[in-house]
Amino acid sequence: MKAAQLATLRFLALLFLLPGLAGLVVSAMMSTNYLDNLPRTPEGARIIPRTISGEEVFQTQEEDRRLDLLEYTSVGVFVIGLGLSLVYLERWGHVRSSELDDDDLATADHMAR
Repeated sequence: MKAAQLATLRFLALLFLLPGLAGLVVSAMMSTNYLDNLPRTPEGARIIPRTISGEEVFQTQEEDRRLDLLEYTSVGVFVIGLGLSLVYLERWGHVRSSELDDDDLATADHMAR
């Protein structure tokens, strides 16, 4: 694999990993905000329960949908980035191993002369 292809693969891995991680941080911040500000009993339109850190709060359907979408999308993007990272590391290791094997062969040829 060429160095340019490895660089592209690394870029794509980071392109998915970092936004996925940022989304997870934002969803954690939203959950914490919900835990601090939402009622513990159903009130008005806030009838959808959500358990956060062992405590139940009640939210609107829109708040539930928004947080679920952010959480699931962030996890999906992060997992794609993680998969690309593993592929990158495997291919990078293969390239490095081939380089070392070539160096060993060159050294062995030099020693034989």
